[in-house]
Amino acid sequence: MSTWFTKKTFSKTSLAALAGASVLALAACGGSPAPAGSSAAGSEQGITVYNAQHESLTQAWVDEFTKETGIKVTLRQGSDLELSNQIIAEGDKSPADVFLTENSPAMTQVENAGLFADTSKKIQEQVPAEYRPSTNKWTGIAARSTVFAYDKTKLKEDQLPKSLMDLQNPDWKGRWAASPSGADFQAIVSAMLELEGEDATSAWLKGMKENSKAYEGNSTAMKAVNAGEVEGAVIYHYYWFGDQAKTGENSKNVALHYFKNQDPGAFVSISGGGVLASSKHQDNAQKFLEFVTGKAGQTVLQTGGSFEYPVGSDVAANDQLVPLKDLDAPKVDPATLNSAKVTDLMTQAGLL
Repeated sequence: MSTWFTKKTFSKTSLAALAGASVLALAACGGSPAPAGSSAAGSEQGITVYNAQHESLTQAWVDEFTKETGIKVTLRQGSDLELSNQIIAEGDKSPADVFLTENSPAMTQVENAGLFADTSKKIQEQVPAEYRPSTNKWTGIAARSTVFAYDKTKLKEDQLPKSLMDLQNPDWKGRWAASPSGADFQAIVSAMLELEGEDATSAWLKGMKENSKAYEGNSTAMKAVNAGEVEGAVIYHYYWFGDQAKTGENSKNVALHYFKNQDPGAFVSISGGGVLASSKHQDNAQKFLEFVTGKAGQTVLQTGGSFEYPVGSDVAANDQLVPLKDLDAPKVDPATLNSAKVTDLMTQAGLL
C-alpha cells in the first residue's frame, strides 16, 4: 500500500483545484476515495485512521463520531500486519493518526517499535485492565472469543475436544480445519505460546500440520464444516452469529463449542486502537478513541451486526452472545503477544 500525504500550505485561490487533485492522487496511488461521512485529510481538524477492523463496523463508529463532534475522519483500509508493517516503515512520517486492528499482535508490533503515544486517562478509565495492555500504549476496543465450530450432524457433545491442545492427537487427523495464514488464527497461537510455552506450542503446530486442513479465512473454514468436509474448525465466534443473522445457509449444520476452563482454546482476542506518537492531531485522535471506547461507541457493538463483544464503559454484549464473564477465558496480557515468534514457529511447522 502506498504512502500519501496532504500539503499543509496552499493558495486560497486553488482550493477547489487542490481538492480535486487530492482525490485523483489518492486514486492513482492505490487508495480508495474517502467513504461517506469522512473527509480527505486536508482539514487541520480531521484525522486519518489506518483501519484493519471490519470496515462496516469502523464506518459506523466514524459516522457517529463525526456527527457528534464535527471532526472528519479519513479511513485507510488494510489487514492487521499489512498496516502495522506500513506504519513501522513510515515511522514518524506516517500520515496515520490512529491505528485500529482486529487482533492484538499487530498492535504490539507497533508498540515495540516505539510508535504509540500513551492512551488518555479517560480511555483507561473506560476500559477495564483485562481488556487493554499493561503498558497503556493502546487500548482494547472490542473482543472476540475462540470457538470450535463443529458439525452437529456428526459430533455429539461428549465427542468434542476437551481442550484445544487435544487437536494435535492422532485421533483428530483429517477431521478439523483452520485458516493458518490469517491474523485471527495467528493471534490464537500467540496466546497459546504465552500460556503453554514454546515447546508445547511447537509440538501442537506440528500436530496441526499432520491433522488439519487449511482454508483461506474463518468463513471458508466454517463453510467446510457446514458442507461436511471436516468435522470442526477453530474460528472466532462472530462468524457463526453473523451468518445466522443473515440466511444461515453456511452454518445450518454448525454449532459452537466453547472450551472455557481457562483453556488456550478459550482465548479472547482483543481488537486494538492506538494513537500514533507522530500524529499532529493528538487531541482529536484521543477523542476518537475515547468515543469508540465510550458508551456510544460500545453500544454500536451491542446493537449492530458485527456480533463482537463490547469491552468498555460497562456496555453489555448483544444478548445472543455468551457473556464475556461466562467464557472463563485465560488471562493474557495483550502486550505480551508475539507475532514474529509465532510466524517463525508456524513456518518451521510447514503451516506458512
